[in-house]
Amino acid sequence: MPYGYGYGYYFDPTYFLVLIGALISLIASARVKTTFHKYSGMRSMTNMTGAQAAQRILHHAGIYDVRVQHVAGSLTDHYDPRNKTLNLSDTVYGSASVAAVGVAAHECGHAIQDQEGYAPLRIRGSLVPVANFGSAAAWPLIILGLIFGGAGSLLCTVGIVFFSAAVLFQIVTLPVEFNASRRAVQIVGDIGILSSEELPYTKRVLKAAALTYVAGAAAAILQLLRLIILFGGKDNSD
Repeated sequence: MPYGYGYGYYFDPTYFLVLIGALISLIASARVKTTFHKYSGMRSMTNMTGAQAAQRILHHAGIYDVRVQHVAGSLTDHYDPRNKTLNLSDTVYGSASVAAVGVAAHECGHAIQDQEGYAPLRIRGSLVPVANFGSAAAWPLIILGLIFGGAGSLLCTVGIVFFSAAVLFQIVTLPVEFNASRRAVQIVGDIGILSSEELPYTKRVLKAAALTYVAGAAAAILQLLRLIILFGGKDNSD
């Protein structure tokens, strides 16, 4: 039995990769929450709510088939290309803060990407079913591989490949999110929703939000590395 496979008898040093990934994610999550909270108390000079800003941005971009709607929760904002809805959370939809306007504009950035056929967004969309299946099937396959063939078996390898699809989704998400934030900052400035003095605050909110995607990708990559180290080598079960 190889070092680290004892599950209670041997210490698995690769678990530090999981801990590092979890720590990065926690720091990024705390950062976006504190930054958003800070600038949620700063009312925009135009007094536009997130919903109003989103509607104006969409119309400015020539988009009239996207419905802006309210969803429950905090920072649960998202654009859904399947039903053309721009969903804004409790803390964004009716808020006139520079933070809320920035988040709403970011989601509008995704709607504009969809309208323009932005390639990374299309690629990410095509990866969704593959990534969902891969993340769900990876561990059952790896466990079955350990039971029937040991580390390095075909089932373990297939499980790692499936998990890689989920990691690829996380990586492809990065340019999509960065681009949406760049579009958001530019458009709220161009059409006067935020003043030049307010834009730096919105940039800080969106930069903090972007870090959560970077953290998610980093955590996924570290987990994949751990799987490769543990189960991707030759079968050493004897």
